[in-house]
Amino acid sequence: MKLSDISTWNVMMIDDEPHNSGVLQFVFNYHKIPFRSADSGLKGLELIRVERPSFVLLDISMPDVSGYDVLREIRADQNLCDLFVIALTAHAMRGDKERILAAGFDGYIPKPVSPINIVNEIVEILNNHHKGI
Repeated sequence: MKLSDISTWNVMMIDDEPHNSGVLQFVFNYHKIPFRSADSGLKGLELIRVERPSFVLLDISMPDVSGYDVLREIRADQNLCDLFVIALTAHAMRGDKERILAAGFDGYIPKPVSPINIVNEIVEILNNHHKGI
C-alpha cells in the first residue's frame, strides 16, 4: 500500500475541538476517504488499536492527555510503533515545528488548516518522509 495514493487512506484524527474534526470529515468524505475521529487522546488510542488506520492526524494540546503522550504510547506499542503520525496543531510559533518533529512525529501541519489544501499537504508530507512511504 502506497500512502501517497489517497485511495488507500483510512484516516484517524484525534482532536478535542469538534469544529476541526467536522471540517476534515467534510473534506475526507468529499474525497471518499474513510475517516474516524476521537475527541480525546485516550479514546483515540482505543480506536487506533482496534482500527489500525493508515495514519493519524494528532492534536498536541488536549485536556486528558497531550498529543506527545499519545505519540509515546503509539511508539511504545510494538503493533503500532510504525504508524505514521502527523501533528495537526495550533503550536505554530518559531521552533514549534522542529520540537514536534524531534519528538517523533512524522509530519507537521499548523492550524488553522486549509480545507482546500489539506489533502495535498498530507500527500506532500507522505511523499517527503524519510520512511520512503
